[in-house]
Amino acid sequence: MPLIHISLRAGKPDAYRQAIFDGLYRAMREALDVPEDDQFMVITEHDAANFRTGSAYGVARTNDVVYIQITVFDTRTAEQKKALFKQTAELLGRNPGIRPENVFVVVLESAKENWSVGHGLAQFA
Repeated sequence: MPLIHISLRAGKPDAYRQAIFDGLYRAMREALDVPEDDQFMVITEHDAANFRTGSAYGVARTNDVVYIQITVFDTRTAEQKKALFKQTAELLGRNPGIRPENVFVVVLESAKENWSVGHGLAQFA
């Protein structure tokens, strides 16, 4: 049940943004075994004045960096998360052509009882 927030600089075409959604969904299906049609994603675009990146940690990022924040249940293993990072960079590299250095991913874990996916219920508690 991942919830994904994607941030990038404004100006990319619709097909580029849709390819990000598609690549992330595929990576999550393969690495995290998320169920079919488990797609809860949003892209936020930022103009240049509201978007910044750096080259910390020895990674030469450009202004085409894509920040991806994935909130998931706290049940995933380190191996699953590593596979997710690798698969995401590979898939987004193929389409829409994002350099691996520009794929910045963070996984945030949350206990199942912290989720309500509709109807005001704690479906996983």
